[in-house]
Amino acid sequence: MSNQTKMKKETQGLSKKHRSRIYTGIFIAVVFLLFIFNNFDYLFGGKEPNGPYPPNYVPSAIQSSSQAPDFELPTSDGKTLKLSSLKGKVVILDFWATWCPPCRKGIPDLINLKKKYGNKGFEIVGISVDTQTKSEVVPFIKNYGINYPVVYFNQKVIMDYGGIEAIPTSFVLDKNGKIIASYQGLQPVSVYENHIKKLLN
Repeated sequence: MSNQTKMKKETQGLSKKHRSRIYTGIFIAVVFLLFIFNNFDYLFGGKEPNGPYPPNYVPSAIQSSSQAPDFELPTSDGKTLKLSSLKGKVVILDFWATWCPPCRKGIPDLINLKKKYGNKGFEIVGISVDTQTKSEVVPFIKNYGINYPVVYFNQKVIMDYGGIEAIPTSFVLDKNGKIIASYQGLQPVSVYENHIKKLLN
């Protein structure tokens, strides 16, 4: 092989490497610019990014003002509870389970809210999503001193309320049974109390 041919092949090999590096650099730059563009408000304005959310994601305090789907579910004391029977009261629906640490942490707050506003036209309905631990619900209620009705879920109520994907999930209803706000995850008791005060007035 002549020296000229060898030099030509080496030159071609280097040019391919250079082209590959250039293409890679352009790709990275485009991705970086797209990231900056899509997150400009968050990076430079302090706002939360408006990126895609998972299916059925429930942002805090959705102001939906839609009628809460009615249900009739068995209670922990062997009766049934129909949501529409509570019309005229401010209601919090709390989807929870005995095995859920945030649920357990938030229950004392709900108990205190019932004590404070229960005689003023306020009610809480705990909707247990326990399945394998369903037998633990009644002992749990007694142990925690839960002072509001607890019902057992079915698939219909789960689907009617948006396909509950995380617990606790709660809904705040006004006296006409309309959903005023919904929350996913444990919330400070002040969040609920602010709603209760406004809706009772």
